[in-house]
Amino acid sequence: MIPIAEFKQFSEQQPAFKLLKPWWDVLAEYLTVAMLMIGVFGCTLQVTQDKIICLPSHETPENFSEAPCQQLLLPGVPEQMEGIQEVSGLKNDLDLQQYSFINQLCYEKALHWYPKYFPYLVVIHTLIFMVCTSFWFKFPGTSSKIEHFTSILGKCFDSPWTTRALSEVSGENRKGHATRQATATVAAEAGPGKVGEGEKEKVLTEPEKVVSEPPAVTLLDKKEGEQAKALFEKVKKFRVHVEEGDILYTMYIRQMVLKVCKFFAILVYNLVYVEKISFVVACSVETSRFTGYASFCCNHTKAHLFSKLAFCYICFVCVYGITCLYTLYWLFHRPLKEYSFRSAREETGMGDIPDVKNDFAFMLHLIDQYDPLYSKRFAVFLSEVSESRLKQLNLNHEWTPEKLRQKLQHNAKGRLELALCMLPGLPDTVFELREVEALRLEAISDITFPPGLSQLVHLQELSLIHSPARLPFSLQMFLRDRLKVIRIKCEELREVPLWVFGLRSLEELHLEGLFPPELAQAATLESLRELKQLKVLSLWSNAGKVPASVTDVAGHLQRLSLHNDGARLLALNSLKKLTVLRELELVACGLERIPHAVFSLGALQELDLKDNHLRSIEEILSFQHCRKLVTLRLWHNQIAYVPEHVRKLRVLEQLYLSHNKLEVLPTQLGMCSGLRLLDVTHNGLHSLPPELGLLQNLQHLAVSYNALETLPDEIFFCSKLRTLLLGYNQLTQLSPQVGNLRSLSRLELKGNRLEALPEELGNCRGLKKAALLVEDSLYEGLPAEVREKMEEE
Repeated sequence: MIPIAEFKQFSEQQPAFKLLKPWWDVLAEYLTVAMLMIGVFGCTLQVTQDKIICLPSHETPENFSEAPCQQLLLPGVPEQMEGIQEVSGLKNDLDLQQYSFINQLCYEKALHWYPKYFPYLVVIHTLIFMVCTSFWFKFPGTSSKIEHFTSILGKCFDSPWTTRALSEVSGENRKGHATRQATATVAAEAGPGKVGEGEKEKVLTEPEKVVSEPPAVTLLDKKEGEQAKALFEKVKKFRVHVEEGDILYTMYIRQMVLKVCKFFAILVYNLVYVEKISFVVACSVETSRFTGYASFCCNHTKAHLFSKLAFCYICFVCVYGITCLYTLYWLFHRPLKEYSFRSAREETGMGDIPDVKNDFAFMLHLIDQYDPLYSKRFAVFLSEVSESRLKQLNLNHEWTPEKLRQKLQHNAKGRLELALCMLPGLPDTVFELREVEALRLEAISDITFPPGLSQLVHLQELSLIHSPARLPFSLQMFLRDRLKVIRIKCEELREVPLWVFGLRSLEELHLEGLFPPELAQAATLESLRELKQLKVLSLWSNAGKVPASVTDVAGHLQRLSLHNDGARLLALNSLKKLTVLRELELVACGLERIPHAVFSLGALQELDLKDNHLRSIEEILSFQHCRKLVTLRLWHNQIAYVPEHVRKLRVLEQLYLSHNKLEVLPTQLGMCSGLRLLDVTHNGLHSLPPELGLLQNLQHLAVSYNALETLPDEIFFCSKLRTLLLGYNQLTQLSPQVGNLRSLSRLELKGNRLEALPEELGNCRGLKKAALLVEDSLYEGLPAEVREKMEEE
């Protein structure tokens, strides 16, 4: 016997490939096994037992046919022979060798080829069917994709993240159903028109109760989370690779068409030749010289069994062919190169699961024939929502509350701040730090604040730097009465979340972003009417005018900062309405003159016009209308001179004129009696007016990076001077009068042409070595007792 195991290699496949075998392929596989058994059984009989047994016939070869031989098969005994007890036949006088010769010769010459080779044909055809069925599992261009797909599919099916994601969705669905039932009950009891008001009142009065309990699902450890993350990446890459072509779909159709053609060919020739399997065979061979006979009646010993096997084989082939025809109908009746996850989206609640195409879609259709649950669980790894949830879980594992507490620091305003930068998401563990007062999020994409935000009851400051954020309505209610400061930085100002403009307790609003080119001139900003407590507004943009909505907060805005990134700011008349404004910054606004609207701000105390194109400041006389102006910053411009009218600014305390083109200062500057700080660094001054000595309130004088060769001794009459910056000039000596500056605590002399320092520096009791910026050689030239005094603690 030929063992069946010898044919196993023709259909052997990896166990995982069974997922891509629908029921018709499984049925066809069992049918091929049955046909193979028929073929192997027939071959065994053919080799070991098949033969014919022949007897000579006395008919002449010319008149010989199968009719005389068929009479031997007629049943019954002639009536005239019923009483005869002795039966005698013809004596042929043939020996055993002659009979064997005749039997073999008639088997080769007289027996039809169909009964002779029927078992072998069955085996060959069955092997062809097996090869056609499993060829796409062996062909390199398709087997690699199938193997990769089944590997990923098995991991996705068994991943703990799949169970967790589906469990969360189930929990949310049950919770949503319960909420709807409760709402319906309230509506039925309260009557129409009352439910909306009641719910609104509840939201407004109880914002602290927005924390929802997460569904009770199995927690993933860090290793499982990393494995799930790797699976998401594999699925993405595999999808891109497989959706490019349809080789699997084409190969499956080709092998199915080949099987159908093979089926029709086998069916036709078997039905035609099956009748050739006969029990009696007439044999005419020219053997008269050897045996004395030329006609023989032969008996095919296995003809009866072969006919039954042929009938069974044809039945199996018919069933096999019907399954192939059904498969072709399934292939062409449905759009198998497109696959929709509509049912998965409805069941899982993940509405972002994308539809797929080409070979990816075809394999999923085959998977559905095996078990639709595989596609449902696989869909979890196609959802960006699911991926974001996994990232969130991994973030929570990585950023524990203890690790986050190590990043807590006090910011410039003394608030306890947590700063997170360039994370794939916002860890939920952040909301366990109830002590946080300021939250800074930078380069964190697509933030959706969870209900846990309501746990940060001390939160007063929020910074979103290139971190777009969505805030549920319930949390808007929570932040509305708590948040004091918010900073938003984005590419374009239209990306600023609308909920920002509803924070009625907000005191500081800092926005940074550009207007689109077509909207820059209009500079439309959302209404600020809800910001009843706003005191500070900072806008970094490219506006063509002051946004009209700024006037919405004119009654309480105290500080306005406009940084225009070099774009020219044209319309400034709306500034006149800011009657209580105390600080105004117009930085890099392309201004060539001081705006006249500024002189109407009677409450103005500080004005900063940094990085503009100011050449003349003749309008400085009009600042006398700003009776409270104490700080004037005109630095980083192109100012060539200061007009004499500066003397009118008697209440001015700080004047910044650094980084300009000044070559001389007016003597009238000494009449600004209230001046405490004067900064004229980075100019082209060759001398200082002696009248500066009249500034008895002067505490800070900075003239570094100029071309000064000498200093008037009157400078040292400013007895309250604490900081004197003379570095990087062309001074050749320092007057001993410097000893009169008893309050001096910082002195910069580095970068000059000094040969020695006056020993009178020892009279400056507040001056220490660390605050004396001078070359080491000059310092070493001081008397030892002066150095010791400076080095004392």
